[in-house]
Amino acid sequence: MTSLDNATTRAFQRNLLAWYDRNRRLLPWRAAPGQQTDPYRVWLSEIMLQQTTVATVGSYFEKFLQRWPTVSDLASAHRDDVMAAWAGLGYYARARNLHRCAQVVAHEMDGRFPDSEDALRALPGVGAYTAAAVAAIAFDRPAVVLDGNIERVMARLFAVEMPLPSAKPLLREHAASLTPRKRPGDHAQALMDLGATICTARNPVCALCPISSGCKARASGIAQSLPRKAPKKEKPTRRGLAFWLEDGQGRVLLRRRPDKGLLGGMMEFPSTPWIENGTTELDLAVEHAPESATWVTVSATVIHTFTHFHLELAIAKGISHSKARRRAPYRWAPIASLGDEALPTVMRKVASLCR
Repeated sequence: MTSLDNATTRAFQRNLLAWYDRNRRLLPWRAAPGQQTDPYRVWLSEIMLQQTTVATVGSYFEKFLQRWPTVSDLASAHRDDVMAAWAGLGYYARARNLHRCAQVVAHEMDGRFPDSEDALRALPGVGAYTAAAVAAIAFDRPAVVLDGNIERVMARLFAVEMPLPSAKPLLREHAASLTPRKRPGDHAQALMDLGATICTARNPVCALCPISSGCKARASGIAQSLPRKAPKKEKPTRRGLAFWLEDGQGRVLLRRRPDKGLLGGMMEFPSTPWIENGTTELDLAVEHAPESATWVTVSATVIHTFTHFHLELAIAKGISHSKARRRAPYRWAPIASLGDEALPTVMRKVASLCR
């Protein structure tokens, strides 16, 4: 690994922070200059921002803060309410771990987040990146923060042509060599802002970059081609059929998914398994129906894409005539109140075609 010399490193840190002081983004979870940073806000935002854009997270973050302004408030919330508020952000294991983490901090740590990376990593749902980000931003610890924006800046600054994800360890070494002991939280956020606004994935604005004079990729004319990425595998398509069963009283049948696995702990409309050779044909799917009924297929099909596969989900509607009491994981829910249920986006698509 070829690092920058000490003088160049200091100039990089100085120029980057001076740029950040003039151009920092105004974000709802970011403390203004001179304000005390709230670790709860930092942690909440970082969990939400995993695999999700700033533009998407903003409204969710504000909604969470209004309902649960402190970690103790969140710890006291019913998990279903947290899952429902999270619906639409995806990666639902984050919501389950968020609630568990809040309970640990509130009940075992007197409502105070630990300030070291190691202690933060011991919390539910907090991995290496989140621990580093919270340690640096909330507590100003010299932690090495490496998100997608910072990876891109490092790849270009040092002209790293090794494709991701193989290049991650090297990019981390480069980021570590530049992390200062003074203002490490601002340094990390400055790199995030630089990647988000100047050193963008497409059409980087190198002329406005405060560190462009030392950028090896710019000097070589390859900045826009970095970071390189290994070819993605083609996503398979899975198929299934969901059952919308009403009871004649304005309610529809829901089923809770197992806590572990895809969409864990969320509510869904009962369905067939989602598999690559799965069926969308009603005659073949009725064996998975929640009860015997006169099922009618909805003309439209839900198309949804997950991280590792595409889903085609047909829908059948029916009316329940059973008087038997439903037991977990099934329960009836008022159709008019489905917006309050912890339904993932794919199930909200089903509801939009059936209501």
